Amino acid sequence: MNTLVAVAIAPFGEGEELASYVAEVVKVIRESGLPNRTNSMFTEIEGEWDEVMKVVKDATFVLAERGIRTEVILKADIRPGRTDMMHAKVDAVDKILGA
Repeated sequence: MNTLVAVAIAPFGEGEELASYVAEVVKVIRESGLPNRTNSMFTEIEGEWDEVMKVVKDATFVLAERGIRTEVILKADIRPGRTDMMHAKVDAVDKILGA
């Protein structure tokens, strides 16, 4: 079943600058082969439920397995019969706005 998630995975209690930790997480997501896109607050990942959740787990554990307390914020949209929702949702809004 097609699943689109927005996920933020970051260390907790590791100081103010987290970019290097976040880069490690995003690298795992990008290397997964699933469609994804990163913005300033979340990374979206789209695919079948089990595949997406495996990527979330793998990306989380890249920090957690090093003993780093890791926080995960996740929002999921499950749309049976739909694909490429990562782009279709934005396209629908842009169409309404005439963009």
